[in-house]
Amino acid sequence: MAGMGGETTPLNVLVVDDDLLIQMALADMVCELGHAAESVTSAQEALDRVLAGEAVDLVITDHAMPGMTGLELARKLRAERPELPVMLATGFDELPGNEPDDDWPRLRKPFQREELVTLMTRLCGA
Repeated sequence: MAGMGGETTPLNVLVVDDDLLIQMALADMVCELGHAAESVTSAQEALDRVLAGEAVDLVITDHAMPGMTGLELARKLRAERPELPVMLATGFDELPGNEPDDDWPRLRKPFQREELVTLMTRLCGA
């Protein structure tokens, strides 16, 4: 988030992905950008952390995960914390199933660092 004088305040980013390699790579990229990253392997764990009051400024979630999908997580987070930005990371052009995706901000896999920066800036000013 933009701070006084134009400097950027580091964000606390929660990375949600059941693929540990992707999760680690994304968390490392977030940290290289000067932010803090915590990682979890399930949408339920992410929801539990946010609802428990963990300091989270942005959630980046995979969509296709066992149990709760990233889209389901995003909707639950919006209901509980409407101010919390959520980004869906997915390789799908359209999300599987017949549900509308509510135009969630999407990071399309595979993605470049610049795409992550652009979307983070749009969502958080960071």
